[in-house]
Amino acid sequence: MVRRTVFPCALLLAGALLTACAGAPEAESTPAAPSEAFPVTLTNCGHEVVVDNAPERVITLNQGATEVVLALGLDDRLAGTAYLDDAVSQRWADAYAAVPVLAEEYPTHEAILEAKPDLVYASYASAFDREVAGDRPALADLGAASYLSPFGCAEEDHRPDPTFDAVWHELTDVAALLGAPERASTLIDEQKQTLAAVQESAPGAGLKALWFDSGDKTPLVGGGAGGPQVILDAVGAENIFGSIERGWGEASWEDVVAADPDVIVLADASWSTAAEKRTFLEKDPVLQNLTAVKQGALVTVAYSEATPGVRMVDGADAVADQITELGLAR
Repeated sequence: MVRRTVFPCALLLAGALLTACAGAPEAESTPAAPSEAFPVTLTNCGHEVVVDNAPERVITLNQGATEVVLALGLDDRLAGTAYLDDAVSQRWADAYAAVPVLAEEYPTHEAILEAKPDLVYASYASAFDREVAGDRPALADLGAASYLSPFGCAEEDHRPDPTFDAVWHELTDVAALLGAPERASTLIDEQKQTLAAVQESAPGAGLKALWFDSGDKTPLVGGGAGGPQVILDAVGAENIFGSIERGWGEASWEDVVAADPDVIVLADASWSTAAEKRTFLEKDPVLQNLTAVKQGALVTVAYSEATPGVRMVDGADAVADQITELGLAR
């Protein structure tokens, strides 16, 4: 992660943070929830979050948080966003294009304060470092609430197990904070229908799968305690590294060769594309002899669809569709 020099201007900007933008909302903007829906109080990663009125200037840090707000159709509330892992889903690309991008990675503390947020929502605890959004209690003192994806809580005992139910809990929390709980209910119902269809078809049943995240000399793979495992469970496939008690972990090519997976899922991220991994596997003199490589049983999934978040159901659906299209189902 790129670190930037932080200058001591927070005190000068503190007053600006508390000042709301003047002017009436445009006709297409989402109306704020009625005052009787507030205050909303919830506990998040050990912090009490209190929102007295529907936030109108939300900053999202990390793609997962950004796409939750986009999926809820509340993009008009976004005053700024930052830090993508890959491309935003085409469903929300137009809405995202209208949102101010504060930085390619994490913005400076000054840039965040200058955007005058009333809510800062992030996927990872690193977003609340001193150089970035700043300490959560300090933000609250300046009039900005904060929410951290439960999967990114700094304290391990605050993190939920990676499940679709835990993803839906986050959607419910965020929609409540933004005064639009009915939007989460609608989205969750749609995702449950998609997931039920994937689980019923279970095209991966009987298949051994490798989830290849990145790396060449030592592969980083999907383990048994993260998004890859949840998706492979949904499609019915066996994760050859499911015994790794983390979301991702280092493995060895020797173990991959010994397991000889029937299908390999290639994570597609900006820092390690699926195309690069495919080329590596097909050119390596040993790995090119794996059953999955010889038969072209290589499945691609966006990195953002493999991390616990609003697109994880999409990830399960994409893996299921590709397994079926490749004729791998048994």
